[in-house]
Amino acid sequence: MARIAGVNIPTNKRVVIALQYIHGIGPKFAQDITEKVGIPTERRVNDLTDAEVIQIREAIDRDYVVEGDLRRNVAMNIKRLMDLGNYRGLRHRKGLPVRGQRTHTNARTRKGPAKPIAGKKK
Repeated sequence: MARIAGVNIPTNKRVVIALQYIHGIGPKFAQDITEKVGIPTERRVNDLTDAEVIQIREAIDRDYVVEGDLRRNVAMNIKRLMDLGNYRGLRHRKGLPVRGQRTHTNARTRKGPAKPIAGKKK
């Protein structure tokens, strides 16, 4: 099992798909990485040589922000918004949708399960 950026990527999948198991690498970045390193798209992870795995690891370390660093950056950005006290920060603080979605009926993912109100009837 290959270990890249602190993540064990699955061995029986194609390299382009397996790289997407790393937080911060999607289809586009995975394709770019394989093209930079020069790996064919149909190659599987268990067919990679140690040198190719090292090349992939170095390309990711050099060009992309992934895993822990990316999670830390996102958390710091959210914390900064909350400290500023602007609208988006207040929405984060209250646990409500941040990007203008409707909250009257939907937004259960963000607000959590519905809480019944005692004595309320239609």
